[in-house]
This record gives sequence, structure tokens and C-alpha cells, in this order.
Amino acid sequence: MKQKVKNIIRKIKKFNYKYYFNTSILFFTFVITNLINGMLLRFFTVHNYFAIKPILADLALILLLGSFVYLFKPKNRFKYLLIVSLIFNVICIVNSLYYTYYMSFASFSLIAVSLTVVDVGDAVTKNVMQPKDFIFLWQIITLFIVHAKLKKKGHYVRVASKENKKKRFTGTIISAICVYALFFATVTSVEYSRLAKQWNREFLVSKFGVYTYQLNDLFKSLDAKFNTLFGYDNAAKEFRDYYSIKEAHKSNEYTNMFKDYNLILIHAESIQNVALRQTFNGQQVAPNLNRLKDEGIYFSNYYAQASSGTSSDSEFTISTSLLPVTNGAVAISYWNREYETIQKLLKNQGYRTISMHGNTGSFWNRINFHNSLGYDKFYSKSDYNIDEVIGLGISDKSFFSQSVDILKKEHEEYGKFMATLIMLSNHTPFDEIDKYGEFPVDIKEEVTTTNELGEQITETKSYPYMEETKLGNYFKSVHYADSAIGELMTKLDENGLLDKSIVVIYGDHDAKLPKSDFVRLYNYDKEIDDIKSKEDETYIDVDYFKYELDRSVPFIIWSKDKKLSKTIDTAMGMYDAAPTVENMLGVIPTYNIGNDIMNLNDNIVVFPNGNWVTNNIYYNSQKDQYKILNMNYVINNDEISKNNEIASKKLNISNDIILYDLIKNEKDKLQRVEGE
Repeated sequence: MKQKVKNIIRKIKKFNYKYYFNTSILFFTFVITNLINGMLLRFFTVHNYFAIKPILADLALILLLGSFVYLFKPKNRFKYLLIVSLIFNVICIVNSLYYTYYMSFASFSLIAVSLTVVDVGDAVTKNVMQPKDFIFLWQIITLFIVHAKLKKKGHYVRVASKENKKKRFTGTIISAICVYALFFATVTSVEYSRLAKQWNREFLVSKFGVYTYQLNDLFKSLDAKFNTLFGYDNAAKEFRDYYSIKEAHKSNEYTNMFKDYNLILIHAESIQNVALRQTFNGQQVAPNLNRLKDEGIYFSNYYAQASSGTSSDSEFTISTSLLPVTNGAVAISYWNREYETIQKLLKNQGYRTISMHGNTGSFWNRINFHNSLGYDKFYSKSDYNIDEVIGLGISDKSFFSQSVDILKKEHEEYGKFMATLIMLSNHTPFDEIDKYGEFPVDIKEEVTTTNELGEQITETKSYPYMEETKLGNYFKSVHYADSAIGELMTKLDENGLLDKSIVVIYGDHDAKLPKSDFVRLYNYDKEIDDIKSKEDETYIDVDYFKYELDRSVPFIIWSKDKKLSKTIDTAMGMYDAAPTVENMLGVIPTYNIGNDIMNLNDNIVVFPNGNWVTNNIYYNSQKDQYKILNMNYVINNDEISKNNEIASKKLNISNDIILYDLIKNEKDKLQRVEGE
């Protein structure tokens, strides 16, 4: 053994490192530049660009894929390294773009979803695409330059005559394995678990690097395609166990309050609570929504739980009380599963179910997706007269006006109904300010001065404040959308459609607005026309948690004939919406993972990325950090661990229901057993 070690040391000493490096310049250029690109991506996203773990993981995969270059003749190696580099560049560019919009990382299972971007291309180019997203191309340019210089010097001809290709291939593979071994020796059990689940993508990239994350994602995406072959039994057992011990629904003072009432759901595109709270020069951004929330039940601590499927995820979650799938979008990849939905439960009670949207039926596959959710009829773009366009399609005011006419006919023909009206005008990029109507987002004040004659003159002075910012334009857009909702309510009432009806308004997701604009919103100093100093005691820090909490959206339940006038501040997620409304309508779900919020004083809202929020804490699962929301709350680490377990369970059960079509398959299995 001792002699073997000596032989190895002797070989290492004799190894001609200078020759090796001189004849592997292109390979090392490939390795180093792609490694730097991985660090650059993390610099732009998760900000841990010098962390050792992801560097080791990226290096190992780059070496592994790069090693195969030695199976080619020297003159053909550039082509192979170029192809691999192109793949790495695409990974970096796509993830950079994706992170800008979704604050998460892309997945192979989202390829079908990404094709829908064609329909919102203007929003992408104006709000997502940035120069930084293409900085990664320097790597390919560098590779070309190095290749050209080596070729000019006859490098490849010299290498071909002296090199042992087999040894270099084997040595590089072994090096990659050694680096991976070193990396995995530092990986904790928690990190292994999250790698297997794949739902916390920001955490994975920060710990495993973007290339290893993407490779793992490829395997997980392929695994999802074969989920009927593997893992079903365990998922089914977890499903049965979860619902066998689930607490039975409890009646409360709202049970059957709106039994046999029509249900009108207003899907309020991108409207956040911050817009309802905001005023400019004494004028509310959303006066109609504020009136409706004051007259109805307003859930002030309500959060959307959308993932990469954005609006379609919200349509799914509010219908099913399930979370979006962790890979892809339900509307695209899993629309043909069987789900228990509020639409189907109401259909069983004799309701006509209708959905209405001014976009094309193919967008988010709604023409099939809505049928799967249990809608009897989907009215889309082809059913409307596109007489006024704002942003992506028909204006909300025109859409609502025509929708009321359709609803009146449906009601006259079929009787009681459930209808979902999906708004469109308040969609990013919020740049059609000439169509939103006049609504200044500046600061105006009366200033009195004395002229040379001693006369007092009062003038109106204006400070720009939020003008010409994306957030400012967003407030203008919301003001228009709010006005459209006001006109809708008036026309519904004029046509008798608010009699024995409840109106439920929900923000589908946040507007993905820049944090810098919120800093300006909270810290603008008109005297200097700029943001006040951080040392100012009134300065409001828009940190990660403040930004996340400001992403909350409105949820309002309103009825013309019942004066509700109540605010519920219990933390609530979109998956709690259906059980809450269903209880009021007199129907009880079975396969929900949310709760009737009227039965709870505290609740946990789980987000698709593993974060969660309660009345007391907002927990960031990526960084294992939290913010206390209730100053009277005493930190309880056991409670945090318990909530992490609850979050993981809800994510897994919901995901398994979708992937394995558990509701249908377990029902079929039970029927077969009963038939025997």
C-alpha cells in the first residue's frame, strides 16, 4: 500500500502540468467562462455568487459534460464545446429573464407555459427583458476569440500528434466525480430533501448552482411524465391518511347565509391591497373597491398563491382549494385531471356555471381548462365585440358591459348561476396612461405668496412624486379598473342581477412591481424631489419582508341585501377562499387543503415556494429567516418547525393530487371495491 502511494506521488510530480495547460487552453476557457456565468446569474438573482457550494456543483457538471470533448479530434472540439456553451448560455439567459418576472427559476416542464408569452410579448419586452439578461453571451464570444487564435497558431495540429485522448477523458471525468464527491459531502439532509421535492427553486440554485439545479429539474420533469408508473402507491396512502384525519367542517354563523344565491366572482387582474390604501391629493386610487369592502366582508390579510401559471393558477386555486403544481402549470400540463371544484359542487345544486374573459380561449388553455373545472360555458374573445382596446385586449368597461347582457340572458334561461368575470385591462406593462383617464399621482399643494404690491396670491404647486414611475402608472391603471368595477355593479343592479346574489372580488396575484418604486412611494421628500435619507427616523425600509407583505391582494364578499360590514384580519390564502364561500352557499367540500376562515383565529398560508405566513410570522424558507408581525408574539421554534411540516405536507398532498390524479383514481378504486 505504501509503495502504491509513493508511485502515485511520483507520477504526480512527473506530470507535465505546463504542457497539459498549454494544450488544454480551449477546454479551460470553456470551464472558467461557464463557471463565471453561473456566478453572474446568482449575482443577479440570489446574490450568493461567491458561495462555495454552488461553485463546486457548477464546476463538477461543467467538467463532467466538458470531459466528452476529449473523445473528439482536436479540430472538432470547438464545435462540441460551443454546443454545450450554447446550452449553458440559454439556461442562464432564460433563468435571468424568468427570475425578473417570477422571482423564481425556470423549469423544463414550463416550456409549454413559456409559449404563452407570445401573447404577452409587449409586456415581456417592456417589463422583463433587460441588458443584464444578455451579458452571459460574453462567454461564447470569448470562446470564439480563443478558438480563432489557437487555430491561427496551428494549435490543434500540434495537439493531435502528441495527445493521449483516452487519458484526458478519463482524468477529466474522475476530476468531475471528485468535485461532486466533495460537494455532496457538504450537503445536509434538509438540502437533499429540498432537491428531491424541487419546489423551492431559489433555495436550490443558491445551494446547488444553476446547472445542477437545471439537470435535476430535467429528471424531475421526466419523472412527472411517468408518475403513473412510479410512486403512486405511496402518494395514494399519504392522500388517504391526510383526508382520513382531516377535521370535519364546522358550521358557523355564516353557514347557509347565501344558500341558493347567485355567485358572481370578479377576477381582479393584478390588484393589490396597497392600491386600496393609497390616495393622491385626497382622491382614493380605488374608491369603488373601498366602498365595497366597507359594505361587505373584507379579508385584509389575504394572499394569492399563484406560481408560474400566474392568473391561471389563481383560477385553479380559488376553484379547487389546492395549490398550483410545483412543476409547470395545471392549466397547460394537468388540465385533464379530475378536481373537486366550487363549480361542480354548485352544479350539483342546480347552478348554471359560466366563465367570461376578453382574451382568446387558447390562452392558458382556458377553453379546455375551464371545462375541466366544471364551467358549463366559457365566453371568450370571439364572443365579444372588441370595440375598445386597452393593453392585451378588450377594455374592462366594454367587457363588463357586454358581460352583463350575456349574464341577463343566461339567468333568464337557466335560473340561478355562478359566473366568473376575468378582468384584463390592469395587466402589465401599465403603459397606456392616455386610456386610463385623468388621475394625477403627484403631490399638489396650495402655496400663498405676496407680490410686489403686497397682494397675496394663492397658486397650486405640483411635485412629481410617483409620476413617470411604473408604480405610478400602475395606480392610474388600477383607478381605471376600479372605475370599471363601479360601472359593472351599477349595470348589474339596473338589470336585477344583484338581487339574491353575492359578489366575490379577489386580486389574482400581485403586479410584480419594482421594489425601488415602493421605496419612493414610502420615502419621497417633496422638498428635495427625491428619496429621503436612510438615516431619517421616518424612513421606511422596503426589505424582503415588507415587499412580500405588500404583495397581498384584496378579497371581498359583498351582498346587496345583507349588510355585512366586517373586516377579517386573519391570515388567509387563496386556497381558503372556496371553503369559506362554499360554507356560505351551503355546500361542503371534501378534498380542500384550505379552510373556512370563519372558523379560525389563526391560519397558515403556504406559498408554492415553501414560504408561509401566519398572523404572527412571515417565514422565508429559502433563507430560513422570519419576520415577526405581531409584536406581542414570543418566538417559538417548535411552532416554526411545526409550521414547516404543515407547509411541506400541504405542498406534497396538493402536488400529488394533481400529478397522480388521486381524486379520480381513488374514487374509481373505492367504487370497484364496493362493487365487489
